[in-house]
Amino acid sequence: MAAPLSRFRVLDLTHARAGPVAVRQFADWGADVLMIESPASGQITGRRDGSDFQNLHRGKRSMTLNLKSGPGLEIFYRLVRDADVLFENFRPDVKRRLGIDYATLREINPRLVYVSISGYGEEGPYRDRPCVDQIMQGMAGLMSITGLPEQGPVRAGIAISDCAAGIYAAQGAMMALLEREMTGQGRWVRTSLLQSLIAMEDFQAARWLMDGEVPEQAGNEHPTIAAMGLFEAADAPVNIAPAGPGQFESLCRVAGLEGLLDDPRFTDYAARSRNRDVLNRELSAKFSERPAAYWIERLNEAGVPCGPVNKMDQVFADPQVESLGIARTVEHPRLGRLQLVGQPIDLAGTEPAIADAAPELGADTDEVLESLGYGRDDVLALRREAAV
Repeated sequence: MAAPLSRFRVLDLTHARAGPVAVRQFADWGADVLMIESPASGQITGRRDGSDFQNLHRGKRSMTLNLKSGPGLEIFYRLVRDADVLFENFRPDVKRRLGIDYATLREINPRLVYVSISGYGEEGPYRDRPCVDQIMQGMAGLMSITGLPEQGPVRAGIAISDCAAGIYAAQGAMMALLEREMTGQGRWVRTSLLQSLIAMEDFQAARWLMDGEVPEQAGNEHPTIAAMGLFEAADAPVNIAPAGPGQFESLCRVAGLEGLLDDPRFTDYAARSRNRDVLNRELSAKFSERPAAYWIERLNEAGVPCGPVNKMDQVFADPQVESLGIARTVEHPRLGRLQLVGQPIDLAGTEPAIADAAPELGADTDEVLESLGYGRDDVLALRREAAV
């Protein structure tokens, strides 16, 4: 069975994390992705042999191309004619200066889905500012709600605005491709780290927009639901989340705290939230009496969500994670067998096409040029001119 996206050709001009995250959604599901890299420096997302680069750029082809040279730009335009999707994350002024903006490329290929990922958006007073995830976590408000109360702003442990923007960009590209089946026309798809991270903040952002509440740091506790959080068992912390109907009652019965069920301070969500500190002291005293494994097993049996707090080695050693197969193995021609982070989506009857490691710099340049009609002497001339 052909991979779901195998009929699409994708040009990848991205050079920072959000772009490769977006393109990876196409590469993993079988699209023919051509990564266009600078002859001088290649991509800038970490060491080429490092885990980050290999995880971000698997499953692509690579060609080197100097977009600042006349011959290089002409080659690029020829590639655009047959492309379905193009991803870029240049600043707005840069792509226009290079002659690779949407208005220019639409004249070459009206069917092209052109995807732009920026830090702040294509318009607005900050559009030309440089941006990375660290800055966006602060500006979008995430750092103000992460960490312990009164601790001060805390950065999340992953590049969450990059990952969010990449996934939203890929979703936008696929919507545009579906629309193209009806209209025959491409579309300019745009997103930004700022928009994407605000969207990911979800109910915390809505608390301000609808309720006028400014969310504060809640640490390891849920910001609005009491008794949901981290508790220290006798040997390790456990995560407990009695959010659904009847789950608080089940928690109390497993913990041997049935007396809390008749206490007016804990009769409903609002009361428990008001008296969170007292409730947490009662629960903490009980949980400290037994090891984490005891509570995890007993609470899950009672229908109360509960789990461990794993380090990354423990994550991939967990039998449930192993059964999901999210660690995927590929073969690299120099580095040998590698394990990468697979797709979190299952399409019944289809395996994600994570079959190839990240390409070597320019590994497919000659093959691509030959497919465009360039002869061997032409290729040598292009190399002498530093066009490729």
